[in-house]
Amino acid sequence: MMERRRMDAALLVLLMGHLATALEVPLDLPQPPTITHQSPKDYIIDPRENIIIHCEAKGKPHPSFSWTRNGTHFDIDQDSNVIMRPHSGTLVVDISREKAEHYEGVYQCTARNKHGTAVSNNIVVRQSRSPLWSKEKIKPIVVQEGVSLVLPCRPPAGLPPPIIFWMDNNFQRLPQSSRVSQSLNGDLYFSNVLREDSRNDYICYARFPHTQTIQQKQPITVKVLNLDAINDTMAAFYNDTDLFSEDPMDERRPTFLIPSGSSSSKMVLRGQVLEMECIAGGLPTPEISWTKVSGDLPAKRTSFLHYQKTLRIVNVSESDAGDYRCTARNRLGSVHHTIRVAVKAAPYWISGPSRNLVLAPGENGVLTCRASGTPKPSITWAMNGIPIENSPNDVSRKVEDDTIIFTDVQIGSSAVYQCNVSNDYGYLLSNAFVNVLSEPPRVLTPANKVYQVIKNHPALIDCASFGSPIPKITWFKDSRSSTLDGEPYIKHDNGTLEIHIAQAEHSGKYTCVARNILGIYENHIYLEVKEPTRILKQPEYKVVQRGKSVVFECKVKHDPSLIPTMTWLKDDGELPDDERLIVDSDSLTINDVTENDAGVYTCIMNTTLDHDSASAELTVVEKPDPPTDLELTDKKKRSVQLTWTPGDEHNSPIKKFLIQYEDSLHNRGHWHNLTEVPGTKTTAHLKLSPYVHYTFRVLALNAMGFSRPSFPSKVYKTEAAAPDENPTGVQGFGTEHDNLVISWKPLSGLQSNGPGLHYRVMWRQKAVDSEWTTVTVANNSKFVVSGTPTFVPYEIKVQAVNDHGAGPDPAIAIGYSGEDFPVAAPENVQAVVLNSTLAEVHWDPVPHRLVRGHLKGYKVTYWRKNNIHKHNPYHTEKLFLVFSGNHSHGMLPGLHPFTLYSVNVRVFNGKGDGPVSSDQHFETPEGVPGAPTSLVVTNSNQDSLTLEWSPPHDHNGRITGYTLKYQPVNNSNELGPVEELALLANETSVTLPNLKYSTRYKFYLNAKTVRGAGPAISQETVTIMDEVPISQLDVDVGQGNQTSHPIARPPPQHPTQKARPASPFGNLSSSVGEHGALISWEYWGSGKTIYVEYIVKNSEGEEEWQKEPVNGSQNVTLKGLKGGLSYRVRLVAKGHHDQPLHHSEELLVTVPAVASRQVDIATQGWFIGLMCAIALLILILLIICFIQRNKGGKYPVKEKEDAHTDPEFQPMKEDDCTFVEYSDNEDHKPLKGSRTPSNGTVKREDSDDSLVDYGEGGDGQFNEDGSFIGQYSGKSASRDTAEGHESSEAPSPITAMNSLNSFV
Repeated sequence: MMERRRMDAALLVLLMGHLATALEVPLDLPQPPTITHQSPKDYIIDPRENIIIHCEAKGKPHPSFSWTRNGTHFDIDQDSNVIMRPHSGTLVVDISREKAEHYEGVYQCTARNKHGTAVSNNIVVRQSRSPLWSKEKIKPIVVQEGVSLVLPCRPPAGLPPPIIFWMDNNFQRLPQSSRVSQSLNGDLYFSNVLREDSRNDYICYARFPHTQTIQQKQPITVKVLNLDAINDTMAAFYNDTDLFSEDPMDERRPTFLIPSGSSSSKMVLRGQVLEMECIAGGLPTPEISWTKVSGDLPAKRTSFLHYQKTLRIVNVSESDAGDYRCTARNRLGSVHHTIRVAVKAAPYWISGPSRNLVLAPGENGVLTCRASGTPKPSITWAMNGIPIENSPNDVSRKVEDDTIIFTDVQIGSSAVYQCNVSNDYGYLLSNAFVNVLSEPPRVLTPANKVYQVIKNHPALIDCASFGSPIPKITWFKDSRSSTLDGEPYIKHDNGTLEIHIAQAEHSGKYTCVARNILGIYENHIYLEVKEPTRILKQPEYKVVQRGKSVVFECKVKHDPSLIPTMTWLKDDGELPDDERLIVDSDSLTINDVTENDAGVYTCIMNTTLDHDSASAELTVVEKPDPPTDLELTDKKKRSVQLTWTPGDEHNSPIKKFLIQYEDSLHNRGHWHNLTEVPGTKTTAHLKLSPYVHYTFRVLALNAMGFSRPSFPSKVYKTEAAAPDENPTGVQGFGTEHDNLVISWKPLSGLQSNGPGLHYRVMWRQKAVDSEWTTVTVANNSKFVVSGTPTFVPYEIKVQAVNDHGAGPDPAIAIGYSGEDFPVAAPENVQAVVLNSTLAEVHWDPVPHRLVRGHLKGYKVTYWRKNNIHKHNPYHTEKLFLVFSGNHSHGMLPGLHPFTLYSVNVRVFNGKGDGPVSSDQHFETPEGVPGAPTSLVVTNSNQDSLTLEWSPPHDHNGRITGYTLKYQPVNNSNELGPVEELALLANETSVTLPNLKYSTRYKFYLNAKTVRGAGPAISQETVTIMDEVPISQLDVDVGQGNQTSHPIARPPPQHPTQKARPASPFGNLSSSVGEHGALISWEYWGSGKTIYVEYIVKNSEGEEEWQKEPVNGSQNVTLKGLKGGLSYRVRLVAKGHHDQPLHHSEELLVTVPAVASRQVDIATQGWFIGLMCAIALLILILLIICFIQRNKGGKYPVKEKEDAHTDPEFQPMKEDDCTFVEYSDNEDHKPLKGSRTPSNGTVKREDSDDSLVDYGEGGDGQFNEDGSFIGQYSGKSASRDTAEGHESSEAPSPITAMNSLNSFV
C-alpha cells in the first residue's frame, strides 16, 4: 500500500510539473536572451582550485556576454588570468599566478542581443577559510565530584563555519549522555561530574567541510576529586583542617547552564531551520522537556536532539513564531526558561518568478512580479538592465507596482524586463522577456510519439505547440468524428490531453490540431494502455531450520509487451553477494540457511512503466543452545534442587527441559532420563535413590529438537540404605517333570540402595501344611528345586537383602513344577454334518489330572477317505485344526461335498500331545458341480457348428444333465436374445443348426446335480461367411489395402437397440455420397440370400421394385439413382423354398438434385478412358525408348516379346484407370523387353501366382490414383531367395507412369 501511495504521489508531482512548464520559444525564432545557468548568490570557492563563475544564456541571435565587478565594468581582456569560455559567459580564473582572495567581490553577468538584455544575480565570491587554532596552554581543571562543568571549544571562525566534535587521543568519540552533551556552539557540558570523568584527553576537533580539513584544540585535563581526596591533598598546607564541612555530593535542584536567565529571544528566517537548546546542571541529572506556550509543536517538522536538550524545527514558517518553554526537572524541583521566537522572511515568490511573454502584433499582455517577505519587500523594474524610469518611453507599456501592462504591442517592442524584490534579509531577481512575433502554429511534440501508460492510471498526452498568436489546440481520436472534450478527457491550457483513468479502449491514434489566424498544424500521437504489473503469488512467511533450504515464490503477471525485471531486497537493502542465494525468474532460493539470513525479503517486479512488490519475513530457527550454570541446592538424603540458565532459543520457544543423570558408581558412562519440566521453569526438585553417585545434565527441547546436553553438574553422593523394593517378575515353572525353576527380575544398581545385594528365595507346596524352605542366592536371577512331584502348585517368595538390611516382606507368587505328556484321549468323539462343506465335531474333555500339565487345547485331525461318486480313495494329506483352551467341540470348514471323511481328536499341554482318540467317519451330502473342464467349437459352418465339452473335475454329486445357453453378439458388443438347451448327463457334444452366418455367438455351458446348477464355462465363435468374388472383399496385402470401388463408407452411429424386433434386420441406415447411396444394416436371420429392393417414392402401381444382390456383406452402394428423387428402400432375406420372405422396415433415401447442368468433364468415364489410353501409349513409347537405349539395338526384343507373354501388364479398370491386380513376385523381376539372364530364360510359372496365395506382410505402396504398386510376401519368399539373383533391375511400369506424370 505504501508503494502504491508513493507511486501515486510521484504521478501527481509529475502532473503538476507537466502542466506548469514555462512557455518555450523555438530557438530558430527571434527571441531576447534568457539566463539558463548561473553561479549561486553566495559563492564560496576553494582557494586551491581555479575559480569558475557560471553564466549561460540562450537567445536568437545568440547573445554576447559582459561582466561587472563590484558595480563597475570588468574588462576581462585586461586580466591575463581570466578567460571567458567560447559561446558562453562563464569566467574561468587561473589562480596559479594570483591568490584567490584577489578575486573576491560581487560579480554580475549581462547577456544581450538585438532583442534585449538579461542580467544575472549579484554573485558574491568569497574564498573558504580554515584558520588555525591559536596556540594556548590550557591548565588542568580540578573539580569536586557532583558539580557542573563546561569545557569550552571556541574554534576559530571559518568560512563556512566548522563542524565540532569531541574525541580522545585514540580518535574515539567521547561518550555523551543526558549528563554529558555537546552544545550547539561546540562546548562540552557536564550536568554533574563523576570520578570516571577524570582524564587528560578531552580534545575538541573542528572539521571545515569546504576544504575537508580537520584541526584540533590542545587537550584538556579534568581531575574530579571527592572531599576526602581534597582534604588529604590540602592537609599539609592547612594543619589538617578540613576544607569542606559538608558533603559535596549533596543533591542539587536544576539550574540552567545555557541559556542564562529566565527568558531569551531568537530570530529565524522563513524556510530555515530553528534550533533552540537548554542545558541544565543538577544532581541527579535533570530531564529536559519542551512546550510551545501559544500552541502545539508542529509534529511532522519537529525533532529533539542531544537527549532532549535541543529542539529542532525544519522549514520554519510564520506560524512557528511565539514563545517556547524548556523545563529542567529532577526529584528536587524544576526550573523553566522561555525563548521568544520571531520569524522574519527574505523575499519569496508567491506565484513564481515572472514568465516570458510572447505576443502577436496588436495583442495585449501582462507581466507580474508577485512576491512577499517580512518586512514587506520593495519592487523595482528594469528594462534590458536599465531602470525602467530611465528607459525610452513606450505608450504600449504601463507599470503598476508589481505589474506591467502591455496594450497593442507592435513589432520592435521586444525587450527583457528585470523584476527586483528586496528587503533587509535578501533579494529576488527575475528576467522575463516580451517577444513580439507573428508566427503560424507549430507542434513541438515529436510526430508519431508513442505514450505508454498503465491501465487505471492517469494518461497525459502532450501537444506542446508554439505560435503567435497562441494557437488553439483541439484533439481527435482515430476517425476524427468529434473533438475530445468532456469525460473522460480533460484538455489543459498548455494543450496537454489528460485521461484521468486510462482503460484499454483508450488506446489508439490521437491527433492534435494547433491553429491560429496564420495557419494550422496537426500532429499524430499514439497511446498504448498496458496491463498493470501484479504479483499473483506473494512470498509467504517462512520458518526454517538453520542449514536447510528455503524458497520464496513471487509469481507475477505483467503486460506481455513490457520487459519485466525482478529484484529481490533483504531488509530494504541489496541481497548479500552470496552464492547460497539463487535468484530465478519467479523465486528466491536460500541454501544452507544461517541466522544472518533472517529478515524481511521483498520481491520487486519492475517494468518501464510500473512495478509491484511484496514482502515476507524469514525466521531462522535452530535447536536451542544447551543450558548452562547447573547448580545443586537444598541437598537432602533422598532429594536435591537443580537450577540452570537456559541457552538461546534461536527463535523457537523452549517447550520443556529434560533432566538426565549418570550413576558413576554402578553404571559409569550411561545417562538415564530422570524427569522433565516445562520450558518456562529453570529449576527442578529431584527425588533420589540411596547409594548412588549422581551427576546431572539438562537438555532443552523446542520445535526443532533437543539441544546438546549441558555440561554435567557436580557429583552428588547419596548414603546407602536397605532395599526399598523386592525383585519383580517372580515365577515358578518346571523344565523337567520333577523340578521347579524359580526366576525373577534382579534389581538394578540404582535399586540396590547399598552394597552386598543378594536374594532370599523361599518356597513351599501349596495346599500342604509345610514349612517354607529358604536359600540365599547372589549374582543370579534363578534357582532350581529338584525332586518335586509332577505338575504341583507351589507358593514362592523372593526378598532383596543388602549389607544394610532386608527389603519389605515379599508378595507370594504361584508356580507349578514340571509337566508330563497327557495320558488319556478324548472320548465320545462325534461328527455332525451341517451342510455339504461344513461339519461340527464334539468330544468329552480329558480330566485335568490326566492332562498332567497346563491344558493348551485340543487338536482335531480330519481327512478324506474317498469320493462317493468315483468310489476311489483320495490320498490327500491330513488336515489339522487346533482349538486352544478347554473346548469340547469345533467346526470343520471347507469340506468337499459328496465325500467320506475320517476324524480324531487329541489333547495337548505344555509338554506335548496326548494319545489320539478312535477314528470317527461321516459323509458330506451332494453339492452343485464345478464348471465343465473344457468347451470347444468344432465343425463351424455357415449356419451350424458343433460344441464339445468335458465333464467337471469336481462332480460334487451325481451329474443329472447340462444346460447350454447361447446368444448372438453384434458389432457394438451388444447381446441378442438367449437360446437355452437342456442336455443329458451322458452327452459331451451337441450340434446347433440354423445359426446366422457371419455372426458372432457366445455360449454358456454348466452341469447340474440334484442340488442345482454349477458355474458355467463360456466360449465365443463366429460362423463362417459366404465366399464372394475377390473384387467385392476387402483384402489385406502387406501393409496396404486393395478395395473394390466405390469405396464403402462406415455406417453412421445409431442408438443402441435394446430389444430385437420381429424382423431379422436392424440398425438400418443410409448415407448419400458422390458414388451413390450407401445402405447399411445388421442381420441375424437364418436366410442365406439377401438383396436390397428400391423404388421411386410415389411411383405408379405398375412400376416394379429394383433388386440389388448383397452377397453376404452388411452394406451395399446403390448406383444410378437419379438426383432430385426420393426412393423407398428395403432389405429382403430369402431362406429355403418353404420359408417365407423376411422384409426390413422401409427406408426413405433422398438423392439431392444436381446444382448445375454443366458436367465436370474430369468425372466422365469417356474422358477418363481417353486419358488412360493416352497415358498408356506414352508409357509404352517411353519404355521402348528406354530399352532401345540400354540395348543399343543389339538384343532380340521382338523374339523375347513373342516367346514370353508379359505377366506384368494387367487390364486397367475403365472407371478410374487403376490396375485391377498387379503382382511382383520377385524383387528384381524383369519387365517385358528388359534384359534377361544370360541363359535367356524366364520362369513363366512364377508370374502366375494368385493374390489369394499370399499372406500379410511386405512393404506396400499406392500410387497417386490409388493403385497398389508394392510387392507381396508370403508364399513367394522362398522363390525370392532362389530366383532373385538371376534377374536384373528395371523400372516398373507404374514407376515409369509416375515419372511421366511428374515430367508432364
